[in-house]
Amino acid sequence: MSSDLTLFDPLLSHPLTELPAVPPERAMRLFRFFREHPLFRWQDANNDCEDRANALCILLDQWGIPNCKAWVFSGFFLNKNLGSLVNFWNYHVAAAVRVEGDTGPAFYVLDPATLQGPERVENWAAGVTHYPFSYHALRNGKDYIFPPGDIYRGRWFERDRQNYKWTLQGLSGINGVAPSGKARLVFQKARIRKTEQEFRYLLHHPPDLQD
Repeated sequence: MSSDLTLFDPLLSHPLTELPAVPPERAMRLFRFFREHPLFRWQDANNDCEDRANALCILLDQWGIPNCKAWVFSGFFLNKNLGSLVNFWNYHVAAAVRVEGDTGPAFYVLDPATLQGPERVENWAAGVTHYPFSYHALRNGKDYIFPPGDIYRGRWFERDRQNYKWTLQGLSGINGVAPSGKARLVFQKARIRKTEQEFRYLLHHPPDLQD
């Protein structure tokens, strides 16, 4: 079914075939941990997906778990062709891991905002596609966002101090890039500090993921 709705875009993707795979049980434990942790606002699926994805990849890096990001774009947003995503999204992004399987490793997405458990990237992309086609890609976890106006340009914006701040603001429920979000920052500094404390605690206290 997924091939009827979404297409893999190799030009947008990084070559990640050497990314080490994790056992499926560990992927499920990661999914459940992130889904249940109060730091992540999965119910607000229409906002801050890049910040949740970035936060998960930062944590996975710190915990020594190989990871990447899965991206899906509406056909209209990507290249002005037919194709739309659910909820009028232009794109969606989530953290992903490579998982061992009986027929070989495959990439699974960790996105409790749209899934009930880890799911193969093509099925995840199809699940958020309203009308074909969408285009999905796999990129390094350190890519925060694509350049405006030319998604195929070689250099995306990588993780840095500024978008780390945006990530913490997004986890706090504030879009620090939008004008309304910038106004809220003045009154929500204590909330953001609390979010950063909780996030930094997670960095140094990984969950028990033993298989």
